[in-house]
Amino acid sequence: MTAYDYEEVGLMSGLEIHQQLDTATKLFCECPTVRREPANATRQITRYLHPTRSELGEIDEAALEESRIEREFTYLGYDTTCLVEEDDEPPHRIDEEALSVALEIAKLLDMNPVDQAHIMRKIVVDGSNTSGFQRSTLIATDGQIETDDGPVTITDLLIEEESCQRVEETDAGVTYSLDRLGIPLVEIGTGPDLRTPEQAQEAAATIGMLLRSTGAVKRGLGTIRQDVNVSIEDGARVELKGVQSLDDIAAIVENEVKRQVHLIEISETLQERSASVGDPVDVTGVFEDTDSGVIASANAVRAVPLFGFDGLVGREIQSDRRLGTEFSDHAVRSGAGGVFHTDELPAYGVTQDEVDALREAVGASEDDAVALVAAPESISTQAIEAVAERARDAITGVPEETRGANPDTTSEYLRPLPGAARMYPETDVSPVSIDPSDVQTPELLTEKRERYVSDLDLDSTLAEQVAYGRWMPVFERAVEQEIDPTLAARTLEGTITELRRDDVPVETLREEHLIETLELVTQDELAKEGVTDVLTVLANEPDLTADQAVDEAGLSGVDDETVRTTIAEIAERNEGQIREEGMGAFSALMGECMGALRGKADGELVSSILREEIQKRT
Repeated sequence: MTAYDYEEVGLMSGLEIHQQLDTATKLFCECPTVRREPANATRQITRYLHPTRSELGEIDEAALEESRIEREFTYLGYDTTCLVEEDDEPPHRIDEEALSVALEIAKLLDMNPVDQAHIMRKIVVDGSNTSGFQRSTLIATDGQIETDDGPVTITDLLIEEESCQRVEETDAGVTYSLDRLGIPLVEIGTGPDLRTPEQAQEAAATIGMLLRSTGAVKRGLGTIRQDVNVSIEDGARVELKGVQSLDDIAAIVENEVKRQVHLIEISETLQERSASVGDPVDVTGVFEDTDSGVIASANAVRAVPLFGFDGLVGREIQSDRRLGTEFSDHAVRSGAGGVFHTDELPAYGVTQDEVDALREAVGASEDDAVALVAAPESISTQAIEAVAERARDAITGVPEETRGANPDTTSEYLRPLPGAARMYPETDVSPVSIDPSDVQTPELLTEKRERYVSDLDLDSTLAEQVAYGRWMPVFERAVEQEIDPTLAARTLEGTITELRRDDVPVETLREEHLIETLELVTQDELAKEGVTDVLTVLANEPDLTADQAVDEAGLSGVDDETVRTTIAEIAERNEGQIREEGMGAFSALMGECMGALRGKADGELVSSILREEIQKRT
């Protein structure tokens, strides 16, 4: 990837961080915030969403474009699903716990809380909310964080309700799960202060650290998402949605800069050529006897002449993405499978004779390009119009739009940027007065790490793993209950990681499982070496207690005398090796002893007794 002089290209970037809060109930109802398996759904709800005017009489452009495709939305409900989630009952009062956590976050970001929180409706265009809008409320403004490249302003902090989880998408519509809908979510927006990809990534990391410092945010895949706004001089503001990994932010920004630079270059070339876009033409007859399977399977083929575009539709603008890919994104949004264009033809079963006939049919010369869509009648007409519109934008430059972040850090078109008509007041929930006087500032994760080293004698690497890890609250509780800090830290950050790698379902482990198991070690009722076996049992049978898991793992009922007898028998069986190697036989015999005792005895006790037995025989 090309490295740019970001000051020279005029990079301006900002972030929107979306983080789920770990509250007991949802934002506007009393349902739990636990996730469910779609297979456990007890009912389904089907809806069709259509754009409506806001209470200000306006229609959002993004919602209008989405409505051009008639799609069915199916929502999976569970035994905990309520009428608020189904949009059959008005929302309840905003959750006090979520409000308290949001104010704590605002304090960490040095923000000014509003006097009164007014709930607003934000139009949702993809069906991910049963009501067709998301409820959102401004909590605080005017904050700041520091980065190595200077301060970054925090413009606003809002509480929102999380959208539904997408389960499946087909040509007919989308299936969503209602378990995630309504989980409290904070949205944190920065100013357009970020001037390099690295600064954007650092800012996101800092905000993430502050959020986790509250100990009140959810952890795991999908619980935090980053949207990145990027523009350059002579380009346009583009919102890149759904960046899942913090480590991808710098590459996402750099890739968008690359895309906009190439689009500007293409625009300049098109303007030099006096390029234009013609009217779509029905060219079904050109491909009447085609060998192209894709085209032959369609009942309509529409094409648009792109005058002066020859060689530019196939121009790469991001890795494995070309201007033609941008055209294809728009066609796909209209329901088509994609786009063919003359920069890549003949290919895919299309012959040179068919290309020549295509050019003639639309009035295109060798200096021009032609894009075509093969699809059912109504879809092909709509899709080729979308391609023509995107081609006109290519002449102008970079269009403002919302794009989806891809796993390879490129992006694809989603929809136009939403406008002001997207947001309007919520009439079913009363405003809430904000009182930040009792808000306490939590200990930062950076401060926890230092305390774990200085006060608990953890090494710096382990201290950082614990402080930033998902099990930090469990570690804090373990230390409060006088469990050895090193034992707790190594179990939470080492043993559980090893079990996960061995495909043990550690996600089923609860806080009580971990605390009870560590307490058994503290009380000398379980050897440290047995922790792995006990946690494995608990992960696979989460309804058991730690005591029951010890029995299930066969680790109970071993007294010191039994341990001594077992070790003496092993030493006697290997007496020849002991006489020959002396204490050099210790490591091999220690492994055999621990294997025979299977975690039933503490390693230090086994080591001590084994040394005694070796000394007796040398």
